[in-house]
Amino acid sequence: MGLLIRGLTRAVREVEAIVDWVQYRKRGNGPFRIVPYRGHGTPERFHLKGRVLQGEPLPASTTFDTPLRNLLHTLRRLESDEVPAARVRARVGGRVEEVLTDDDGYFQVSVAADAPATECEVWRPVELELVDPPEEGPLGRTTGYVLVPPEQARFGVISDIDDTVVRTDVTSVLSMLRLVFLTNAHTRLPFEGVSAFYRALHRGDAGDCTNPIFYVSSSPWNLYDVLQEVFQVHGIPPGPVFLKDYGLRHDLLSSRGHHEHKLAAIEHILGTHPGLSFVLLGDSGQQDPEIYREVVRRHPGRILAIYIRDVTLEERDAQIGAITRELSTAGVEMILTPDTVGAALHAAQRGLIDPSTLADIRGDRAKDAAAPGPIESVILGNRE
Repeated sequence: MGLLIRGLTRAVREVEAIVDWVQYRKRGNGPFRIVPYRGHGTPERFHLKGRVLQGEPLPASTTFDTPLRNLLHTLRRLESDEVPAARVRARVGGRVEEVLTDDDGYFQVSVAADAPATECEVWRPVELELVDPPEEGPLGRTTGYVLVPPEQARFGVISDIDDTVVRTDVTSVLSMLRLVFLTNAHTRLPFEGVSAFYRALHRGDAGDCTNPIFYVSSSPWNLYDVLQEVFQVHGIPPGPVFLKDYGLRHDLLSSRGHHEHKLAAIEHILGTHPGLSFVLLGDSGQQDPEIYREVVRRHPGRILAIYIRDVTLEERDAQIGAITRELSTAGVEMILTPDTVGAALHAAQRGLIDPSTLADIRGDRAKDAAAPGPIESVILGNRE
């Protein structure tokens, strides 16, 4: 089976490489466009990632979209027409940086800035222009946004997405594929109570000023717009997002690099914001407990608490129990909980959220549990 998977992966990579080369030579149809991803930074420097693609953007999803329409849109996302070696100009005030996209159309800019610190959350603009190939239409210019954590932030939050914020069911390949391919932001619900809990963490116990939330996942960047829609539709606080560059040539059919990707992203966040302590959220389905244990080892005193959603069987719970005891000796509590309310109760006891928000979190959980999405209901069946 392993040889078959590796052989299939190599074949898919080779086919996509040929398709990409042909598409690049043809330059395809439709306008060139810049797709910026939410970034982060400090008052002195902004960090922003994005991609240059060709073709019209997909329309926003609706509650009336059929599974077939969702499937077609997902396939279009995964079959994106990337533009390698494109030149992108980033401007922050009078500071300008130019970068080239890589073979998969991605670019990364780090622009010097002179942004005054603020007490509460502000998303700072980065003006982006496609210099080469030139695009005269409106899609050739856009604005990306970076988050500079406010001075009054008490802590930061780093959260996984799949099976932590939204149900993905990565432990079941068939269910995962159905959820990813057949649902959209309106029909794919977050876990019960997540929206209210994340809003409570965002506000902390101070009320007015906010704590930054960073999202780190091994989902592909091709699904970025879906995740942003999920956050917007369901009232989940936005934040800088760190996804993974798969493509079909980048291990789409294996999980290789998952640990390294997430750990590197978290290292980057902690290194960029050395004055912040962090709360970590994840699930038991993959390697979040092991990754977070390594973060605690590398950054003693920086982690306030760890919350792990229990989505696996008792055998895995026993492994996590051993990690929990190890972390306890380092002074960090890791809470394994089946639902959001369990994590929220601990967070309130620790003073990480306002205890008055617990009623909203319980109400959010009850509302979400009573109203499953129509497509999710069919997919999940009686598994609950």
